[in-house]
Amino acid sequence: MWPDPTHNKANIKWVRDYYDATAPLSEEGGYINFAADDDQGRAPANFGKNYKRLVEVKRKYDPDNLFHLNQNIQP
Repeated sequence: MWPDPTHNKANIKWVRDYYDATAPLSEEGGYINFAADDDQGRAPANFGKNYKRLVEVKRKYDPDNLFHLNQNIQP
């Protein structure tokens, strides 16, 4: 991540402190183009108020979940 591993402790602390400071000002969810397989549980938060409508569309047009990769919405 950075050239000198002796900076690990200080840099990790900085990142965690930054996250703690910005989290209360951030919306729930994340950038879906970088979502990993283990982020599937965050799909409702990532799609926000559109999630319920997207589930309905998925159930209608892709009930067998053919398009199931990346930011999948379960039918």
